[in-house]
Amino acid sequence: MDINRRAFLQQVAAFSAGIAIVPMLRSTPPAYGATTPSPLAGPAAQTGQSIISVAKGKDYAALVTKVLLPLGGIAAFVKSGDRVVIKPNIGWDRKPEQAANTHPDVVKAMVAQCLDAGAKEVKVFDRTCNNKNLCYANSGIQQAVESLKSDRAVCEFIDDRKFMPVDIEGGKAVNRWEFYKDALDTDVYINVPIAKHHGLSKLTLGLKNVMGVIGGNRGKIHQEIGQKLADLNRVVGTKLVVIDATRILLRHGPQGGNLDDVKVLDTLIASTDPVAADAYATTLFGLKPSDITSTVAGHASGLGEMDLAKVKIIEA
Repeated sequence: MDINRRAFLQQVAAFSAGIAIVPMLRSTPPAYGATTPSPLAGPAAQTGQSIISVAKGKDYAALVTKVLLPLGGIAAFVKSGDRVVIKPNIGWDRKPEQAANTHPDVVKAMVAQCLDAGAKEVKVFDRTCNNKNLCYANSGIQQAVESLKSDRAVCEFIDDRKFMPVDIEGGKAVNRWEFYKDALDTDVYINVPIAKHHGLSKLTLGLKNVMGVIGGNRGKIHQEIGQKLADLNRVVGTKLVVIDATRILLRHGPQGGNLDDVKVLDTLIASTDPVAADAYATTLFGLKPSDITSTVAGHASGLGEMDLAKVKIIEA
């Protein structure tokens, strides 16, 4: 059954107060692409065709504006008074040039755009793999957000007390998992992953970035990973995906560390369709969308379109 916002907030309040609660039950979110109206005017919006915007440039602040423009700009997603979550990769104790985390300038520009659109608050966080203090500092993301000097924007550490059990309606490989409360209790969730190699899943892109907002033993997700990622993405209501391909990690991911494994592309990919965005990003590595199990499972689960021939691609 569907869980409405009032019921969800009641469970959040109960959880925060330390009261035992019945696990939340989440239904499949509205399908992306063909059944989700696009903010772009014109034939693509009228038909519900999935749209991918691709932009290139070395000024990453300007690049964020450029890639969002064909989708209607940030105003198509963030309204005055909205509470926004921006979820980048901050999982590794690596510097920006090593391409293990989302570029700090991209995150900063995304936060700034949301603030300019009138967001009431913008939260940036990730459940890190390495030491959280080192990840936040050496990725450059914490300093980038703080440099905006806004009391409406914060790069905060995950609070383990905020993970909540969620029953996933329609989950095929996983039907219950813990999710981070702040990732669910928000008006706008924006997924901003980096595109990079991964030793187990071949690539880590948008769909895999959900790993940073789940609790529990994440190692178990890597068994039958494609379908499990699709199931987990049924819970998080992503409004917008912006994939950071400004520099991509070609080998030894997800942690990397060797600059010889990094290729600079100065590229961003944006879409309301997370499957289509992942499908396009896959081609940057010389792979096909069908090579990535999470893309295949996401498409089969109705989360988006993986056939790029059916997607409107706009080179901004």
